[in-house]
Amino acid sequence: MKHWFLPHSPDVLATLREQSHVTVDGLDAFLEWSSGNGDRALAVREAEHAADAVRRRLQQELRVAFSVPFDAEDIYTLSERLDVVLNGAKDAVREAEVMSMRPDAHLAAMAASILTGVRHLASAFEMLARDQDRATAEADAAINVSRDVEKRYRIAMSEALKTADTRELAGRRELYRRYARMGDQVVRVADRVWYTVVKHS
Repeated sequence: MKHWFLPHSPDVLATLREQSHVTVDGLDAFLEWSSGNGDRALAVREAEHAADAVRRRLQQELRVAFSVPFDAEDIYTLSERLDVVLNGAKDAVREAEVMSMRPDAHLAAMAASILTGVRHLASAFEMLARDQDRATAEADAAINVSRDVEKRYRIAMSEALKTADTRELAGRRELYRRYARMGDQVVRVADRVWYTVVKHS
């Protein structure tokens, strides 16, 4: 009967993992959109809204949790930084629509790398409480994939600078930069995974 009197402690890591799964779904739609399927723009927006709802629930759980497997600040920061990645996808879609720009092969390749990186982050979240060596290995894999985004960005910008159409150049440069920033944000999440593991070792 003792468990009747124990404070409620929600599984905040499970909620964080749920957010990562929704984010993967959103970035999967983002990759399809970046590959030319314009109908997937709505799916990107819907996933971003769904991820926001999960993140709000996580914040509420952190407030009432009697105990958490890691510092609440670390879990909150992982959630916040992951949210920025999906927000970047939503903003890129919106920006492209405003500028009437269609994604090209460079953007599709960058989106594929970003998706792969976030899948590694989702795997890192799965391993945080069970196998921290694997969690950090997944974080390292996410960082390595994000370097591909940076390489593709440089190639894309080099080619874009050859165009004589200033409007086209400005639009392409803005989209390339947005995707590159998403890659940077993946690295920030991965870095926080490492920080969380080291802090609790």
